[in-house]
Amino acid sequence: MRPARALIDLEALRHNYRLARETTGAKALAVIKADAYGHGAVRCAQALQAEADGFAVACIEEALELRQAGITGPILLLEGFFEADELPLIEQHALWCVVHSTWQLEAIERASLRQPLTVWLKMDSGMHRVGLHPAEYRDGYQRLMASGKVGKIVLMSHFARADELDSGSAAEQVAVFEQARAGLAAEVSLRNSPAVLGWPQVPSDWVRPGIMLYGATPFEQPHELAARLKPVMTLESKVISVRELPAGQPVGYGARFVTERPTRVGVVAMGYADGYPRHAPTGTPVAIDGQLSRLIGRVSMDMLTVDLTDLPQAGLGSRVEFWGAQVPASEVAIQAGTIPYQIFCNLRRVPLIYR
Repeated sequence: MRPARALIDLEALRHNYRLARETTGAKALAVIKADAYGHGAVRCAQALQAEADGFAVACIEEALELRQAGITGPILLLEGFFEADELPLIEQHALWCVVHSTWQLEAIERASLRQPLTVWLKMDSGMHRVGLHPAEYRDGYQRLMASGKVGKIVLMSHFARADELDSGSAAEQVAVFEQARAGLAAEVSLRNSPAVLGWPQVPSDWVRPGIMLYGATPFEQPHELAARLKPVMTLESKVISVRELPAGQPVGYGARFVTERPTRVGVVAMGYADGYPRHAPTGTPVAIDGQLSRLIGRVSMDMLTVDLTDLPQAGLGSRVEFWGAQVPASEVAIQAGTIPYQIFCNLRRVPLIYR
């Protein structure tokens, strides 16, 4: 059996969720959209169900998968509904729903519902993606409350640059939000993972930990609180072949790496078809039998090559960690010119092994 696999540490997931709650003193929705960022939404929800205040997913398909698996707690649809005919399902399965557009508000006003909805009313406070304009926000709130179709409203917005700790953007968005919602008696949700970790002054009755749940920092610089996160996923495989090459020999497609000295090359069963980033360059860290080494050459679909030269005990069958406790996913992402969110979500083909 091919040795590539992803080990998922569910206790680390619980640790990270607890950190979000304890740090903020707020209620926390565990964001498990996109199959829990590649970690397996059902198993992650099951691991958190006993203590989570609720979950957040992108769309109704993801929510129904959780309901069918026996997840009974609150589930928020972060993109709301895409068609008005989803509203009966939202009501049937007691889902919470983001409203970010006037047409969604109008659809709720027209709907025939037996039970009032819980709505998270989203404001565009400066990200300019989705959300009601600040000038429309109060009216949107009042219309929902007057409709008789809504039992509770949580006021929310989303930060564009909370991962930039030296930026004033988050403070500017908070100011816009606070001015537009002044006088509205409702709970508030503003803080995503970077705001949970890096912006303690931002008000939030509800927080929405996402990437931090999986043990990856949203910041490019070291951060004291982020350092307490525990990686949930360990992506690993084994050396399946060893080559002894003299200096001056190319390795892999395109001859992007040429040996500078006599080199022991380990071939590992891992590639971009598994989700390892194709653009990770020579020098990207890996851990081989617990010792740090490096990727060399171009990543192929099913295989890649690592440097065994300074690890004389390593060889055929050696375990290679691509990210996990020794190799932070954020560091791999930086080397590959991307973010840990993407490398987790791109995971495919490798089996998820839960422990």
